[in-house]
Amino acid sequence: MITREINAKTILSKSKVSDYTINPYIGCEHGCHYCYARFMKRATGHMEPWGEFIDVKVNAPSLLELEIKRKRVGKVWMSGVCDPYQPIEREYELTKKCLEILLRNDWPITIQTKSPLVLRDIDLLENFEEIEAVFTIATSDDKIRRIFEPRAPPIKERIKALDKLRTVGVETCAMIAPILPNAEGLIEQLSGKVDYVLIDKMNYHYADWVYKQYGFEYAMDEKFFTQMRVKLANALKKEGLNYRMLF
Repeated sequence: MITREINAKTILSKSKVSDYTINPYIGCEHGCHYCYARFMKRATGHMEPWGEFIDVKVNAPSLLELEIKRKRVGKVWMSGVCDPYQPIEREYELTKKCLEILLRNDWPITIQTKSPLVLRDIDLLENFEEIEAVFTIATSDDKIRRIFEPRAPPIKERIKALDKLRTVGVETCAMIAPILPNAEGLIEQLSGKVDYVLIDKMNYHYADWVYKQYGFEYAMDEKFFTQMRVKLANALKKEGLNYRMLF
């Protein structure tokens, strides 16, 4: 992993998904083949393969201390183009430091991650008045997970983290996106552990070669997504889980 410490010019950015987003890092160690954030390479000039570089915005907390005083209160998405709890967060704790600032100023947050490292900060998170944690989980099959998400945490660890967060009052969501084969097996495991589920199909073509190499071409077809839409909806209704289809 190629790691570089940098000083960002700004940290609290406007977002189309939420009011603001904070990205303490550029790049992501999880290296998910389908990740939409790969477009960042065009903006940053990185030549390394996605998943093999991290830029650490070492001044993120100090920037946030300044910017939060000048901007209108709004919901903050942690994070838009990186996982805020990827492994390097253990060393730098930039996400934690930013969350401490947001909590002191009573800002609402949404955390999106694939990492149970979020539980390190559970004593902090349970004190937010408005907070939700979204875990991306695309399949119930860890063999498939390892193909598409080679360095992301195992599925069971993510589900356990969701359960733990919900027990301390954090609103929880599982985002089944992109829908991968065997995604329907997740629903029973998520029952009682999430407040709602978001579902979306594959919207990018970065992972086309993975589908073809491992014989998953059928899962790129609209017929597959139509069938999965029905399977997932039926399973979610059976478990009494709230959900929203994004396609």
